[in-house]
Amino acid sequence: MHVIASAGWLGLTLGLLALGITAATTRSPAAVESSVRAMKLFADWLLLPVAFLTLLSGLLLSLGTVWGLARYRWVYTKFWLTLATTTATVFALRPGVNSAVTAVAAGGPLPDAGDVLFGPVVSLSAYVFMTVISVLKPWGPTRRGRRPRASARRAPQDT
Repeated sequence: MHVIASAGWLGLTLGLLALGITAATTRSPAAVESSVRAMKLFADWLLLPVAFLTLLSGLLLSLGTVWGLARYRWVYTKFWLTLATTTATVFALRPGVNSAVTAVAAGGPLPDAGDVLFGPVVSLSAYVFMTVISVLKPWGPTRRGRRPRASARRAPQDT
């Protein structure tokens, strides 16, 4: 589930980036409006559910496996980056797209290309980075991960 949700989030972000580039570079007001309206549709109906599913499934996966949430630096890094990008989606990306839609729907130009480009570029960079560290698993265990467990320290008892 986590891999599917993460791949979906990555794909949605690529779609948002393509729409944002179209909105920022085209000279056609109709294409700009169509692009930002499609971005709003993605951001309102798809992005947040997929982001929360990624966050929740990653949390459950980390807590239910030997990787743990705080045993390995790469898992801990992925958790905090996922939380940060989910928060940025709520408080930065969606409001930026909404302001772009409002301005363009009122007949004005795209107010700031950064509103439709910055979020997808940052998100895509974070998701690619998280994918790479998921494969490479760098940095080793945290202090908590290096600490031997009490049950592992006890010698097996003869029966």
